[in-house]
Amino acid sequence: MPILEYEELRVALPGMARPILDGVSLSVAEGEAVALVGESGSGKSVTARAALGLLPEGARVGGQVRVAGAGLIGADAATLRAVRTGQASMIFQDPRAGINPVRRVGDFLTEQLRLVGGRSKAEAEARALELLSAVGLPDPPRHLRQYPHQMSGGMLQRVMIAGALTADPRLLLCDEPTTALDVTTQAEIMAVLRRLQRDNGLGLLLITHDLDLAAATCDRIYVMYAGRIVETGTAAELPARPRHPYTAGLLGSSPPLHGELSRLAPIPGTPMSLAQSAPGCAFFDRCRFAQPVRCDRTAPPLVPLGPALVACHRVDEIANSTAKEDR
Repeated sequence: MPILEYEELRVALPGMARPILDGVSLSVAEGEAVALVGESGSGKSVTARAALGLLPEGARVGGQVRVAGAGLIGADAATLRAVRTGQASMIFQDPRAGINPVRRVGDFLTEQLRLVGGRSKAEAEARALELLSAVGLPDPPRHLRQYPHQMSGGMLQRVMIAGALTADPRLLLCDEPTTALDVTTQAEIMAVLRRLQRDNGLGLLLITHDLDLAAATCDRIYVMYAGRIVETGTAAELPARPRHPYTAGLLGSSPPLHGELSRLAPIPGTPMSLAQSAPGCAFFDRCRFAQPVRCDRTAPPLVPLGPALVACHRVDEIANSTAKEDR
């Protein structure tokens, strides 16, 4: 059974032209790292927050979200508390927004260990030192006494990872945890996350806009656009052979990690806002393969294509066209 499972999740806000999430289905198994990739505004963060029952106030919700078999849609406070304190933890993209600036790092790390875990002060401090060492901070006793402003962004993100592990979770939700970091620190943080995930057999859901990062650190990838999953596949296969025009656009607008540099090909237009709706494919206005009547009137379903799932009316034609271009 998956540690995390979404089944046709739909989240809509009153007064908005389209849902934030429209029939999202995905899963994460224990010991598996899965990426959810897409531009800002595509619904990635709302998807992650749904795994903790943190949906927008006033939202109309349909479908199911399960963590370790517990259904969270419409769950009571006791169920939500059990999931948040013992099953799943979340790491946010801005570590400075997630920790009280006037409290020491040690206070932040030991609070849950004492209040939720029932440990004594000495036991909590000993565990906090273990966690700081596990995330790669070189002098845990000194860092335990520091305030957030005394630490760099990369160091503070390691503290946030340690904080997420105080609950001994089975699932880690990582909402763009490396956005504000330089490339070297980004690689270090992702290496820490992957090592901890593998060593502890955790399920990991990585929210990111960087398809190359997802491919380098995860086992499977889901691509999201305008609240819908448009393509899924393995991390080895999907970047090498994108089948949806949006996935290909994400790859084409990123500089290559290897080989010769070439001019980037940005995706034209802008992502669809919640004030806009489309009866057909939400990517219609930005897609170079779009076909009037067929693409702009009916939303394509997510259908199997080899080992992948793709939501595109013209996927077979695009695949043939791409193959000819490659030759």
